[in-house]
Amino acid sequence: VNTSPALSASVVLCTYNGERWLPELWRSLLAQAHAPDEIVVRDDASTDRTFALLESLREGAQARGIRIKLARNERNLGFVGNFEAALNDAAGEIVFLCDQDDAWHPQKIALMLEQFVRRPHLLLLHSDARLVDEAGADMRCGLFEALEATRRERALIHSGRAFDALLRRNLATGATLAFRRSLLPDVAPFPREWVHDEWLAIIAAALGEVDCLEQPLIDYRQHAGNQIGARKRSFADKLARIGQARTPFLQGLEARMGILLRHFESRLASRLPPARVEAVRHKREHLRARLALPPSRLQRPLPILREIATGRYSSFSTGARAILLDLVNNE
Repeated sequence: VNTSPALSASVVLCTYNGERWLPELWRSLLAQAHAPDEIVVRDDASTDRTFALLESLREGAQARGIRIKLARNERNLGFVGNFEAALNDAAGEIVFLCDQDDAWHPQKIALMLEQFVRRPHLLLLHSDARLVDEAGADMRCGLFEALEATRRERALIHSGRAFDALLRRNLATGATLAFRRSLLPDVAPFPREWVHDEWLAIIAAALGEVDCLEQPLIDYRQHAGNQIGARKRSFADKLARIGQARTPFLQGLEARMGILLRHFESRLASRLPPARVEAVRHKREHLRARLALPPSRLQRPLPILREIATGRYSSFSTGARAILLDLVNNE
């Protein structure tokens, strides 16, 4: 029985060849202390029994009064196309994103809805997650721990400065997040160069409040088929980054900042504090300065020192880690 004040909730689930995981996920959705008003499912032309399984699972949800919208693409649209189509089918005031291979903790919807009810300016909320392996066994690591989310970064988010934290790097994972459906016109169309959760989070943080709950609200399954996934990086993982090519990574970031700046200037300028538009410009300038470093490592220290003096390494990159990689990595 739903006891929270009225805010309708849609769970948006994109599926593709997910028959192995769907029954456990579906049970966790039906076991929510606050049931969703609807579950919107869009299957991206699965080649296994996913769609037939969804049709059979639908009855149990409808028997509990949950509205089910089930659609199947005639051809495979890919993740972004399928995701956008699914979002357009959602009618709830609060939209919860859902992965086919996770399991939700029973209080997830209730706790997140409570925040949206209490905080009318909150546009997007995400949470920590418990990492589990393919068999569902606890990996003894939380998602925020795997992302190495620092106390400072989380404090920025909690204090209303999520834009500053998220412009530096994304910490909002799609499988954990919910947002007000009123945000959709401001984020569409989703640029292909951005991951959907990053784009949702940065636009929401630019326009209103974004926050996170530090308790895990889902089991986030890690396996070979993950679209993105997460795991705790070992010391060897970190060492492996030294010596890698830095230019392609930085070029991708710089291109994404250009897309974000154009979106701000063409679509959102009248609703944004000028300082936020300027911050995106400064991040793009910082990335261009890093891309302009000399190919020779011996010639890099002086321009890196000049960039350190601007304070932009700490504001827009990962501080000392980014400086080290700029000093030692290949072009």
